[in-house]
Amino acid sequence: MPPELTTQQQFNAFADEIARELGTHCRTAPDTKNAHRLAWLIIDNDGRALSLRQHDSDQPARLQVYAALPDGADLPTPSIGVTASSAWHIAREITRRLYPLHAEAAEVAAVLIEQKEAEARARRAVAEAVAGPLPGARIQEFHRRTQVSWQCTPEPQGQPGPVQTDRVQAVIGPSGEWISVEASGDLQAIVAMLTALAAAQQY
Repeated sequence: MPPELTTQQQFNAFADEIARELGTHCRTAPDTKNAHRLAWLIIDNDGRALSLRQHDSDQPARLQVYAALPDGADLPTPSIGVTASSAWHIAREITRRLYPLHAEAAEVAAVLIEQKEAEARARRAVAEAVAGPLPGARIQEFHRRTQVSWQCTPEPQGQPGPVQTDRVQAVIGPSGEWISVEASGDLQAIVAMLTALAAAQQY
């Protein structure tokens, strides 16, 4: 007989049963990201976080199981739909269907994350080369972009006229392969920045 899954307490107990069917080292925990619905986490033997969720309270036996991927993967989370006929049935479906999907997605995620990290290292090297001759320059990371910002207002030298502020803003592309620069102010500062840009090409 299918379990009754209308309260969080019942749902938690059912998740505990599934965890026991999956393996002796599995444990359960609250799914705080899905607190607005019946949901519970199962942490399996290999440390995978499985989110068991009920999306439709009118069909309480229809559940969805998601296998989390590392942060930064930017991939759809592998999932399967299951019927809550028994804890043994869901554990079998997780092992038979979800784990292979998760293993495949995890391999792709690892490659993507390494690519992102390599891109970030390349951007950082260029950014540091650009910022080097600009004391106090600020480096900010954005999505696949790095920005270097610098400004300086020279001390007045006793000569009349408006005070001029030197400014440099450089945006570095995903792998450091291109740089967009806006610069204004003292020629010496701009030349120093351009020299840094030329030196950055070695990265």
